[in-house]
Amino acid sequence: MTRPCAHTCIKPGGTDVTGELFQLYYINMSVQELEKKKTIDLRKKHIGPSCKIFFSHDPIKIVRAKGQYMYDENGQQYLDCINNVAHVGHCHPDVVTAGAQQMEMLNTNTRFLHDNLVLYAQRLQATLPDKLSVCYFVNSGSEANDLALRLARQYTGNKDIITLENAYHGHVSSLIDISPYKFHQLSDAEQSQFVHVAPSPDVYRGKYRAGHPDPATAYADEVKKIINNVHKKGRKIAAFIAESLQSCGGQVIPPVGYFQQVAELVRKAGGIFIADEVQVGFGRIGSDFWAFQLQGQDFVPDIITMGKPIGNGHPLSCVVTTREVAEAFMSSGMEYFNTFGGNPVSCAIGLAVLDVIEKENLQGNALQVGQYLTNRLEKLKEKHLLIGDIRGRGLFVGVELVRDRAKLTPATAEAQEVIYKLKEQHILLSADGPHRNVLKFKPPLCFTTEDVDLVVEKLDLILTELEEALGLKKHTTQSVVTENCKRKLSAEGNGNSEIIERDERVQQQNKTNKRIKT
Repeated sequence: MTRPCAHTCIKPGGTDVTGELFQLYYINMSVQELEKKKTIDLRKKHIGPSCKIFFSHDPIKIVRAKGQYMYDENGQQYLDCINNVAHVGHCHPDVVTAGAQQMEMLNTNTRFLHDNLVLYAQRLQATLPDKLSVCYFVNSGSEANDLALRLARQYTGNKDIITLENAYHGHVSSLIDISPYKFHQLSDAEQSQFVHVAPSPDVYRGKYRAGHPDPATAYADEVKKIINNVHKKGRKIAAFIAESLQSCGGQVIPPVGYFQQVAELVRKAGGIFIADEVQVGFGRIGSDFWAFQLQGQDFVPDIITMGKPIGNGHPLSCVVTTREVAEAFMSSGMEYFNTFGGNPVSCAIGLAVLDVIEKENLQGNALQVGQYLTNRLEKLKEKHLLIGDIRGRGLFVGVELVRDRAKLTPATAEAQEVIYKLKEQHILLSADGPHRNVLKFKPPLCFTTEDVDLVVEKLDLILTELEEALGLKKHTTQSVVTENCKRKLSAEGNGNSEIIERDERVQQQNKTNKRIKT
């Protein structure tokens, strides 16, 4: 059976139950756990085949979690470096208790008055600039971004949206249209005439790099060109939308000043600025509570969206905007209604998450441990030629792997190999970016320096083995592929899977498996 969480849990009636008592209660009340193979078979039979899972060729069955750790059905512990959703740690007792206690008392339609909604809105707004004062609570980051587009279009009266290359903003139809990360995978898809894609402000691999005298202005000028072209067609801009730090796009950190310049251009063109904080908000960057604040105190978006960490795994999200935008939305005459957005249980959980961040100084921990992680990775970069770039803020860090530092040849297959080898060491990491070659660190904010040491130690060993197999030497900047180490990329699934063929010596030590996008 699934093992119970270690912290105090609450059963119906409000009685705290712990240890053996809770285990007996849990066993009696829970659904019988299936064998892993049966779980896989039922998933294949009843769950849509497009619903991908981590480590597809050898998935992990997770049955419980606590803090920065997850556990499979055999009790094996995994260090979780992936779950930015479990922001304050998996199954945090304060969050669990807040949700359970409120659920015992009331959960209902949001058309009834309830204190949790207004108190949470007040508390959330206190973390933001005064201008951002009106909240709309919804259930997911996708729903938040979809509503943000509606707000922008109603306020401006315009339709056209500017998005960034490699951006991802959600899975509903309106957001697939503005998510090149998704729609570029569809070979026969036609880009919406109302959507315009600006270059990603990537100073490592992008059009304007770190050596450019003013990359912020150069990237902003690209947005200006788009605006001019839209005007030539007799249309106007409704909004520019961007993740404050691009996540799926490869952990991209935009140059300071870029957002200010873009916001000025877009507002002059009649549009507004939407900052997507779904992946990076709530203190993850350490130095600030919101990632858009990295651009400076003089930058304030017109709308921000949030999700994932806001509820620590509970389906909760929010759109926050100005009074002017909210009143324009109301003037359309269409009532906005969301049955579950901001329900009493969700708001109780949201309040608990904010309490834990403050009480446990998790923003400070993200700053301290994130800097320690970055420093350790920078030293690793000095040793390993496969590491092309280290970038990030707080506990939002990317490690871009390349086969050639001069040409920036993406080490896509190697990144997949690293992920699977870390999994064998019971460490969960993922890779993303347009070339699937950026290792992504987005762990719960309770991550420790000891966790960092473990990950870096294992990563060091794996990279050493890979570079030996590839024939990489410290004195060269090129990746040399020897006759006994050939790699073949397969066009399987959506084109992001790899088959890695390694030399016979390495194969004897570690069986080579089909590597599927994680």
